[in-house]
Amino acid sequence: MNVAAKIARPEDVGLSSARLAAIPDYFGSYVAKGKVAGISTLVARHGEIAHFETIGQRDSESGLPLERDSIFRIYSMTKPITSLALMMLYEEGHFQLNHAVSRYIPEFKGLRVWAGGTHEKYETKPAAREMTIRDLLTHTSGLTYGFMPGHPVAKLYRQRGIDGAATGDITLKEMVARLAELPLLFSPGEQWNYSVSTDVCGYLVEVLSGRPLDEFLASRIFAPLGMNDTGFHVPKEKLGRFTTNYEKDFRTRAVRAIDRGDETSVYARPRKFLSGGGGLVSTMTDYWRFCQMILDGGVFEGTRLVSPKTIEFMSLNHLPGGKTMKEMSTAAFSELAGDGAGFGLGFQVILDPAEAQAVGSVGNLSWGGAASTYFWIDPEEDLVAILMTQLMPSSTYPLRPQLQQLVYAAIEE
Repeated sequence: MNVAAKIARPEDVGLSSARLAAIPDYFGSYVAKGKVAGISTLVARHGEIAHFETIGQRDSESGLPLERDSIFRIYSMTKPITSLALMMLYEEGHFQLNHAVSRYIPEFKGLRVWAGGTHEKYETKPAAREMTIRDLLTHTSGLTYGFMPGHPVAKLYRQRGIDGAATGDITLKEMVARLAELPLLFSPGEQWNYSVSTDVCGYLVEVLSGRPLDEFLASRIFAPLGMNDTGFHVPKEKLGRFTTNYEKDFRTRAVRAIDRGDETSVYARPRKFLSGGGGLVSTMTDYWRFCQMILDGGVFEGTRLVSPKTIEFMSLNHLPGGKTMKEMSTAAFSELAGDGAGFGLGFQVILDPAEAQAVGSVGNLSWGGAASTYFWIDPEEDLVAILMTQLMPSSTYPLRPQLQQLVYAAIEE
């Protein structure tokens, strides 16, 4: 269990107590109307948590309350963690960002690109160039997700059992082998498309370190940061703190439980597929420790994971030609909108808050998860904010921009 023992007085870190109090009041209406079972929000500034509130229940049927140490499925908020793990190996000289992925994953040599047809009968063409490791970190690899609608390649993924965090009983190595048999959506570097790229990054961590992904993350990131409740499954002794995941059906408008926070959950036992793109569970304070380490340039409570220059480098926009996600994207889905935003090595990076149509700062780093979780890091304001709930899809309600509005309204100095 890892719960912050002390909450700073908001005014001591330049925030308004009254305005922060508006956050649980606002999101309490979501709980009262039955839109979500529960919501947890956290705001930290100058390295101190100034707001930490939980509202509602972790399981609405049983009435169990949501608490500060509740455990959530963070889905794609796994991506920044896996990206950092890969960059830790970069610091050690294991690879260059412009290295071809096939240098370390031979199956990726000679990948071909979709050239038309149907999922049953299609044509391919040679890729204009090889996929690089930077392509994987920035989602410009040409890979996709099986849940993406509209394109036959996504259907091919589903047929081959490649489904991101929901991928079944195969290993990362087996997933990579299956990917190598399928066409890319486009030649690497030509477009931005949300994808299983970070799962491939997770496999690269295994190849380069010689260790399973879960062991590498546990020893190199979670243990040093004190992220004691973060991992790929929930041990039996912690199931009493695990949340239930819900889904809203837009046709019937009904909300139903899709994964209980108990021994029936797919997370209640170790998983064969270690999804570096979406497989982790975590708590509010665990994830705050990770975000605070990023904000503080790679160090937390005296423990350094990476150099501040590495964090600075990851926080740049790495999309070709300085383009935005919107300019490069043809994706049917992304956890966050691409207006006014580029993409770094594992994070979205805000380039123009006006274009993004959200109060914030140039250089904000952020991402979200499929069950409506969200975080952002604002280096200019020395601020971290996190929202956790368990409702799919993440586009159901505008929880993320609403939290941003409320948090920035609380800044006094």
